[in-house]
Amino acid sequence: MSKTQSSRSQLIPRLQTNPFFAGLDENMLQELAETAVWREYNSGEIVVLEGEALSGLYYLQYGWLKVVKISPGGREQVLRFLEPGETFNEVGLFAHQPNPATAIALEPAGVWLIRHEAIRQLIRKHPEFAEHVLSKMAERLLYLVSLVTDLSLRPVTGRLARLILEEAEDGVLHRPRWYTQAELAARLGTVPDVVQRALRTLEKEGFIEVQRRLIRITDRNALAAIAE
Repeated sequence: MSKTQSSRSQLIPRLQTNPFFAGLDENMLQELAETAVWREYNSGEIVVLEGEALSGLYYLQYGWLKVVKISPGGREQVLRFLEPGETFNEVGLFAHQPNPATAIALEPAGVWLIRHEAIRQLIRKHPEFAEHVLSKMAERLLYLVSLVTDLSLRPVTGRLARLILEEAEDGVLHRPRWYTQAELAARLGTVPDVVQRALRTLEKEGFIEVQRRLIRITDRNALAAIAE
């Protein structure tokens, strides 16, 4: 059995655990799975390109991606890091406009493309699913508003402190090999030198401990105060 066939047989249970598809029964998910297209990408490859025609909703089965806006000068602003099990390009369900951002593989990745028409048919048939999709779109909008607020009103050290607090698990933010200071800087809307200084400041104050592949929180209350 090929990898694509094997993955297709596992797609329905994966979608059942994804918040975007909450409330859909197995028959509905089967309809989506039958139209899904499997794609694989190497590290650095573009999955979705800003400005191209929208093609549908994507489900990331394995690997990590980043969603970015790129300036004419080549500077990146990371909008999201995507981990296995997440969906992206939700705007493609409704917008009749080109892709608003670029998605790039940070490591080898496997992605399912679910055609927008298949989802829109379910939305028309099942109003409760339509309400759920609108709720998820609203959550995405609130996230982007929060990102704009961070970039506009919070200094880099505060943005870094907030990111560490939000993404740490049991007090530790693990950094995959691709999570370099350049990627961290792009996430925070700044440059690597500024991020390095901010990390040193937080470590010098005793709020965090920086190691090669992780950042450990040593004073959560102090870090939270800076994040605010």
